[in-house]
Amino acid sequence: MSDVITVNASGLSCPQPVMLTKKALDGLSSGTVEILVDTATSRNNVSRFASNKGWNVDVEERDGGGYKLTLTK
Repeated sequence: MSDVITVNASGLSCPQPVMLTKKALDGLSSGTVEILVDTATSRNNVSRFASNKGWNVDVEERDGGGYKLTLTK
């Protein structure tokens, strides 16, 4: 799968970013998924969730605030 799935969870409070991440990852055995969040708590929770599911997580701070988490497998 070469397409990148992007999920914008900015402005949402937990557990919504994790639930949107779960929905995006359900059924994927591999690929790249980008998750956009705007708080450190969401960043940490989504990172922990994805790592526990076997995905590699790369975190990048976005200009203007927030984070882009790139999940790959």
